Amino acid sequence: MILFGESLNVISTAIGREFRESNPAKRNPEPIQKEVLLQKNNGMDYIDINLGPAKKFGVELMPWVCEVVQEAVPGMPILLDTSNIDAIEAGLKVLKPADKPHIINSIMAIPARYEKMVPLAAEYDADFIALMWGPDGLPRDENERAALAVELLYFANEAGIANEKIWVDGIVTPVNIQQPQLISLLNFQMMLEDIAPGSKSTCGLSNISNGPPEHLRGILNQTYMVMLEKYGMKSVIADPLDTQLTAIAKGERQDIVDLIYGMMDGNEPDIASLSKEMQDYAKTYKVIMGETLYSDSWLEL
Repeated sequence: MILFGESLNVISTAIGREFRESNPAKRNPEPIQKEVLLQKNNGMDYIDINLGPAKKFGVELMPWVCEVVQEAVPGMPILLDTSNIDAIEAGLKVLKPADKPHIINSIMAIPARYEKMVPLAAEYDADFIALMWGPDGLPRDENERAALAVELLYFANEAGIANEKIWVDGIVTPVNIQQPQLISLLNFQMMLEDIAPGSKSTCGLSNISNGPPEHLRGILNQTYMVMLEKYGMKSVIADPLDTQLTAIAKGERQDIVDLIYGMMDGNEPDIASLSKEMQDYAKTYKVIMGETLYSDSWLEL
């Protein structure tokens, strides 16, 4: 599993301060460079630069952040993550080549967005994340996701961008309020190879645990990542500090993968015979699948 580090974010206390500083002379690159070095050392494969809306001075800020990041981790590919299209282009203009193509994160399946942004990806030979967020917002099910994917990828193909340069994001939703959508995304993931042969896939993994208590976030993220991977997910935007998730993603916890894959194949384990750690993964799988009603105490039941 390929990991996109998610923590270089405008909402971060230390880093966000530098992102929000309007005077370039007062910006301190050290917190940013410390963070990206940590992400690299913790096994992240890409760095996601998330400026948020960046409406005020994003066009000037994005190139500065790109240069600061590349100075610290030369050769590491970057995701440019902001809703400010002009800031995306300003970043693409200054990025130096990396070990893999840089990525625009993301292009929504809305004509007003993709008609402006897909040509940028073509011009700068960047990959892009195709976000399955349409004119009506979040798709209702896997069939609506599929329709949006076909529309957006067809437009990109017509612009000369091959499926191999597109990472489809079907959108992860919180388990405590939109659990059926998690099943829909799994179904969509199974359909993706037929819909868009050669395309890759990704997701904002931590969205599944957005809302549950902090101590439950890791196991939710880890369990759902394994479930998505079984159906072909190639990458996730993930928490660089979750060392267990990184170990699973890099193939170091095959026992966890085997348990979850087995349950997905219909093999019900004897819960009582499992270790406490494995019981927790089995219980979490059941919550994600809707077999157990969500509550903040599901691991204690």
